[in-house]
Amino acid sequence: MIVQGIRIFMLIFIAFIFSCQKSNVSELYYLPDGKPLYEIGPINNYPIVLVHGFGGFGRNEMFGYKYWGGFTDIQEELKNRGYPVFSAAIGPFSSNWDRACELYAYIKGGYVDYGKAHSKKFKHRRYSRYYKGIYPQWGEINPVTGKRNKIHLVAHSQGGQTSRALICLLEKGSAEEKKHTASYDISPLFEGGKNWVHSLTTISTPHDGMTVNYMMNKVFPFGQRLVRFGSMLSRHIDGIIYDFKMDQWEIERKENETFWEYARRLRSHSLWRRTTDTSDFDLSPEGAKILNQWAHAQKDVYYFSYATEETFKSPFSEHQYPEITMDLVWLPSAIFMGAFSRNEPDKIPIDSKWFQNDGVVNTCSMDGPTIGSSDKIRDFDGNPKKGQWNYMGILGSCDHADIIGALRYVGENCPEGYPSLLDFYIYWAEFLNRLPDKSRYK
Repeated sequence: MIVQGIRIFMLIFIAFIFSCQKSNVSELYYLPDGKPLYEIGPINNYPIVLVHGFGGFGRNEMFGYKYWGGFTDIQEELKNRGYPVFSAAIGPFSSNWDRACELYAYIKGGYVDYGKAHSKKFKHRRYSRYYKGIYPQWGEINPVTGKRNKIHLVAHSQGGQTSRALICLLEKGSAEEKKHTASYDISPLFEGGKNWVHSLTTISTPHDGMTVNYMMNKVFPFGQRLVRFGSMLSRHIDGIIYDFKMDQWEIERKENETFWEYARRLRSHSLWRRTTDTSDFDLSPEGAKILNQWAHAQKDVYYFSYATEETFKSPFSEHQYPEITMDLVWLPSAIFMGAFSRNEPDKIPIDSKWFQNDGVVNTCSMDGPTIGSSDKIRDFDGNPKKGQWNYMGILGSCDHADIIGALRYVGENCPEGYPSLLDFYIYWAEFLNRLPDKSRYK
């Protein structure tokens, strides 16, 4: 009886989500005169930069298996349809500040500069890798259009937090870096005054952090967890197919060092016991609150957010449990998040609204920053507005990896309402391609 009741509940829930998601996103967007956007041509041709999340990897890693699409190369599929698209590759386990600095250099080109003040505070190198830049003309005036070359950022998971940090540094700069660095020595990233990002889209991003960290830190300390993750991807392979990109901590892999030698050295490094300058802290609600207090939505940027979930509510309590289609690797974390709560002095309260999740991130954390933030979040009504979060809703029955094409079952349909995952990204590229430079709405 109980099992049958749960099945009925899941069927009703999935049917409801499907009915909400049937419309092509382009058909929801209208100009003030009521004219559908799909009847007019592109308004902008800004490139799309895909930003990976925690544990992500570059296009030349993992034997060519793509973070964005898995066996379907979303970047190239979009490019074949006329959309300029690039994929970034930044530190998979670094802090959002460090990742933002890396993302800036990866797009624009040059050496990664983490900032004189920041590097001194956290006791790591100021400079690391040199990148030639995937879009060196970023921020320059286009000689053909007479407009500044901007970009669209589309980010998954922690990539959304990182992108928010990048946008804020570009536009506002860093008071600390300006104070402690001579004008001739400071990175352009920290100077401010750069309206170089047209839009940010976050997908499954833990804007308010995620509670799975509390479970994972009880099982494995962060350093051990990092190495286990990397070793899982690199098992029995001695080539560099997975790059930790932690050069700033002087723990990069040495020449002729086997992966397992590197892993043992990395796992025992004192870093994990002495710093909060890692993704582990930044992805917790406490770390997210700190980011939210300074990485505010900028008035001249469009912000969009998508949430994902693949759990259902128990008919006997507020707890949430994994749907049958959730990948097995997420089941323990989904069950933990679906029941974890706390109300302790001096700690961020966690209640039942945090139970719904996608196996990695709590769904309530995905619409935009709220803890420590003054950002405005509103449900998208067809008219995009700058300087606030346009919440696109929940992509139902879609776990954290499904939405980027990883760990998918054969025949799995995610997100619901779209013929395929690729169609979702095609629709969204079309949407971004038609965002006006100036918002008609306040």
